[in-house]
Amino acid sequence: MSESATGTTVTVAKLGSKIGARVAGVRLGGGLDGAAVQKIQDALHEHKVIFFRDQHHLTEDGQLEFARLLGSPTTPHPTVTSKGVKSLPIDSEYGRANSWHTDVTFVDRIPKASILRAEHLPPYGGSTTWASTVAAYESLPAPLRALAESLRARHTNVYDYAANRTEAASGESSQVTANIQAYRQEFQSSYYETEHPVVRVHPVTGERALLLGHFVKNFVGLSSTESQALYQLLQNRVTALENTARWTWQPGDVAIWDNRATQHYAIDDYDGQSRRLTRITLAGDVPVGVHGDESTVISGNAEHYSVIEEITPHAA
Repeated sequence: MSESATGTTVTVAKLGSKIGARVAGVRLGGGLDGAAVQKIQDALHEHKVIFFRDQHHLTEDGQLEFARLLGSPTTPHPTVTSKGVKSLPIDSEYGRANSWHTDVTFVDRIPKASILRAEHLPPYGGSTTWASTVAAYESLPAPLRALAESLRARHTNVYDYAANRTEAASGESSQVTANIQAYRQEFQSSYYETEHPVVRVHPVTGERALLLGHFVKNFVGLSSTESQALYQLLQNRVTALENTARWTWQPGDVAIWDNRATQHYAIDDYDGQSRRLTRITLAGDVPVGVHGDESTVISGNAEHYSVIEEITPHAA
């Protein structure tokens, strides 16, 4: 156990065998002591996504101050620069991320973690599901593990969840539809493409994880048809229900996930109602495969978006 800045005991309650835990006894903000911060870091590495209730006091500034205790915040997004300076709004007015993905995999320096704070929730629906890409890798039979470890994939920002959107959702206004199209254009305003190993080694825990998600364009050396078939085979392991945790948001909730070991999916089951959360991401490292091969940039420079984190491994 450890103590927070207010002296209460920080507790971690597991939510599932493969992923997810709820952390209690902590008031998030920039004033947390080192022991509480370490407890949160350790819980994140072990459980991949962790949740906090009743953080009603937290503002955007407080969220940012807390984020700085865990790492170096990135700018809100590599291409979407018009929506905020400190954080990125995850707002149904601009789109709905109802597709499995790991955040910002189209750059070389993939964020290590994201911190998401609920601001405005619909009266029903709008939950989010996370999947452990470590559990997905570990569930592969030996021949598929060997195959995955030998593969590299190209990720691009033209494979955003909004890219295949052709018509308005039920109950959606023409203004929201226009906002979504404008967001999509800004998302793709600068082209990024990065080649990553399909299996990356987590720099802190040493675990192996599948690096996939909806930004994948193709596997290097395979045709589009072959890539699609193999992608679905591997992705099905990620989204197996046993490897997932679903969170029903309440006002005051905060979620933090290890972006190096998860994918997530925002469930679009709240009709045309409004849903808004605030996301801050933390700078990560350049992925390294099991054979020591690093990710390589094909197009785009992400230096303005994020530094590359210097890793200091510790026992997780």
